[in-house]
Amino acid sequence: MTSITPENLLEELRRAADVVTGIAAKLSDQDIAAASELPGWTRGHVLAHVCGIANAMARQVEYAGRGESIELYDGGFEGRNRAIELAAGHNADEHRTALAAALGRALDAFGALDPAGWRARITFRDGVVYDGGLALWRELTIHATDLGTGRGPETWSRPFCEHLFEFLAARVPEGERFVLQPLGLPSIALGAAGGRSTAINGMLTDIAAWLAGRTPTLGSLRATAAADGVELPALLTWPAGVPVTN
Repeated sequence: MTSITPENLLEELRRAADVVTGIAAKLSDQDIAAASELPGWTRGHVLAHVCGIANAMARQVEYAGRGESIELYDGGFEGRNRAIELAAGHNADEHRTALAAALGRALDAFGALDPAGWRARITFRDGVVYDGGLALWRELTIHATDLGTGRGPETWSRPFCEHLFEFLAARVPEGERFVLQPLGLPSIALGAAGGRSTAINGMLTDIAAWLAGRTPTLGSLRATAAADGVELPALLTWPAGVPVTN
């Protein structure tokens, strides 16, 4: 699969930020208040979340540069949700202002890194800054689709889809093996060797969208097991980056 260097990742982050900013620039107050592709969330919720994760990842990088650590969100998962609800109802101009500040902060933080900086430890997923950059790439790219303005998963790049395959291998249930067979590209096996095998055939972006819990837009998906057509298999939940407390 395609390897993403820190330099490549920084360019991908800039492109993804430009896409989200471009979408937000065209939204009216009424558009902001309308439903997104995510159940129970308006577009305002999605934009508030994007601002929150951009600021959170920027903070991870800033603290790592000082040899310090800090939780992803103040107040953890509950704090994240409160912040989203508070900001979701802002008008379009307020969202655009917040988005520009948050994305600018994140891009400045990642853009100032030297090679050692990308390897600095962060609290998020007990990983390094590079992992935080990948997470922000996922958030920006997928949530641009979730805004529901006509930019669907069919616009996702091959490097992004292949990154999703690697990251979302954690969604394959125990004892299962998914053999992804994107049209015209090499097969990719996820899950347990020797597990019950299901082949997932289709366009690259349709397979990635399904694995990410989004609606495939090209209508190409087909699942087979032992040469028989079957339903698409169930997936585990998205790998959580923030602990949830009850």
